[in-house]
Order: sequence, then C-alpha cells, then structure tokens
Amino acid sequence: MSSMQDDIDSLAPATSLRAGTDRRGFIKAALGTGFAAAALPVVAQNVVKTDAAGLTAGEITVNVNGQDVPVYRAQPAGKTGLPVILVISEIFGVHEHIADVARRFAKQGYLALAPELFVRQGDPTSYGTMADLMREVIAKVPDEQVMGDLDAVIAWAGQNGGNIQKAGITGFCWGGRITWLYSAHNPQMKAGVAWYGRLVGDKTALAPRHPVDIAPTLKVPVLGLYGAKDAGIPLASVEQMETALAQGSSKSQFVVYPNSPHAFHADYRPSYVEADAKDGWNKALDWFHKHGVA
Repeated sequence: MSSMQDDIDSLAPATSLRAGTDRRGFIKAALGTGFAAAALPVVAQNVVKTDAAGLTAGEITVNVNGQDVPVYRAQPAGKTGLPVILVISEIFGVHEHIADVARRFAKQGYLALAPELFVRQGDPTSYGTMADLMREVIAKVPDEQVMGDLDAVIAWAGQNGGNIQKAGITGFCWGGRITWLYSAHNPQMKAGVAWYGRLVGDKTALAPRHPVDIAPTLKVPVLGLYGAKDAGIPLASVEQMETALAQGSSKSQFVVYPNSPHAFHADYRPSYVEADAKDGWNKALDWFHKHGVA
C-alpha cells in the first residue's frame, strides 16, 4: 500500500465542489485558501493560523513554456536577498495549510514559494473523493513536468528578491517524494526536508524513478521526517532508503517518530500529532540553517 492509499483510507469522502466551475478561474480564486473537498472534514480546532503581518503574501504566476503556473508566495515585506524555500504540497494542491506553512517560513525570513503543480491536469480542490482525485489528476502528473516547473520557480525567485545560492525544498506526502527527487534533479539545492514522502514504488513512464533509485548518487542533504505508524510507508522502506543512501555521500538522515502515523504534520487532519509536528518543524529549520539555507 502506498502512502497515497493511506490518505484514501484515512479521510472520509466529501461531496464534489463547484461542478462546472472554470478550472483555471477556480484555482486563481482559491489558491492558498480553503481545503480540498477530498480532505474534508477538517479538524478546525487544530488548524494553525499564521497571519501575514509584515509579509508580502499571495498569488504570483510563473510562466513555464507557455503554461501559467500559479504559485503562493510569502516573504518579509520589502526585503531582498532572501534565502528561498520551495514548499511542495500533498495531493490536495496549494490549499490553506500549505499557504500557512509558506507564511511560517516567511516569518523566519525566507522567500517561500508553493507552486500549484497540478494545474495542467486538473483542480485538486474540486474532487470529492480521494480515489477520484488520484485517478483523474495525480496519476496523470509526470515527474519530468514537476521538475521543470520547479526549475522555473527557482529561476523566478532569483529574479525577484531571492538568493538562489541559499535555496532549499520541503514537501509533504506527495510533496515529500518530490523533495527527494528534486534534490537529486537540482544539485544546486542546499538542503531538503521530506515529510513522509513515498520512497519506493512501481516504475512507470510518468514516474520512472523513485527516491530509493536516486539515493546512491544524491548529493544534496535531505532530512526525512517519518512516522513509525504510517500504514503506507513501512519502516522496511525507510531502512531500504537508508541502505541506498549509505552507498552515496549526501549525508541525508531520517527521524522516525514512533507514535506518529502518516500526515502527522497536517494540523487540519485527524492524523495530526502536535508534539511531533512541532519537533519536526524545529528540526527542519535547524536542518536548513545547518546546510546554508538561511
């Protein structure tokens, strides 16, 4: 079972939203706000709210070979020369939680950029069930497309107040897997932090490699934050990844939280484990500082 399947099992289905709404228009209106239909119900009492005081925050657009890719941007207002963090979403796209994470980084002095990487395949907020979202959108997203979009976002950062000599990447679930892959794709990244991203899997035309495949040649240090109770990512796959990493020189590390399930950082979901989420956040900040993303 993959971690994505674990998401399917752990969330109740919801009614599809906004049938007939123009996809591009809806993404433009909703980027960084609300939650995907498939992620409902939200555990409202746990949701962390980070204000935008002192920040420049909101949507920008990066053109990638003629395709406009919406990106949620958060940064200290009026500042330039900022270290850069790419924030990669779960399968739900750039919703309220991902935008909040970007603002958390901005409060720490970063230019944080969270691109909507599913824009060509569909609007992830509008699918009412996890199964439909996986089948109709996520399964159609090529890794190569994602790598190209992230290259373009990094280039935009370098032209708009970011210091891309001090760039890092972090991501959650689907975005955790992408964090490993992009760290291999772009060795100019200083560091990565992967939250419970899938490490192994079947190879396909759209996903020809997985983190375990790139581990021996990985140069960028990646911190993996995983839960021992993650039904979709067994500890055996973490051990397999550690063995593969030992063949290389990236100095990547894992922290495995013994009492946490998948998505333990997602404060809007029942899987949230506050103590481990906060500890993981602090470890992520320390990791970026240690490796020059500051």
